[in-house]
Amino acid sequence: MNEEFKIHSQNRVSFTEITAEVAAVVKKSGIKDGFAVIFIPHTTAAVTLNENADPDVATDMKAIIENLVPREGVYRHREGNTSAHMMTSLMGSSQQIIIRGGKLLLGTWQGIFLVDFDGPRERKVLVQIQGEK
Repeated sequence: MNEEFKIHSQNRVSFTEITAEVAAVVKKSGIKDGFAVIFIPHTTAAVTLNENADPDVATDMKAIIENLVPREGVYRHREGNTSAHMMTSLMGSSQQIIIRGGKLLLGTWQGIFLVDFDGPRERKVLVQIQGEK
């Protein structure tokens, strides 16, 4: 099963939790045991798994990645968003999560986040579910 949904980011660099949306796709699929692949088809947005209980974790992650890859630099890309491309490459465009008993097998504090590095924009999230019903 393949599903697509859209997320509107609010800031240039933003972490938007999408755990509930992905869990809804898993439920709709009827798959009991298998896996979900979450893919972000953009060159300036990523997906990551991390703590969703304390919003300061995402704030700290944003600060760290912005320090690692400065917005301004001696970049050749004409659009002015080279840092967004690099941040995406560092974080990655996909995640694979096990499904067990019809639910995403996430750790107690884990959530799934769409990370936009060149917002605000509308972003696509593709989810593919495979397994046994």
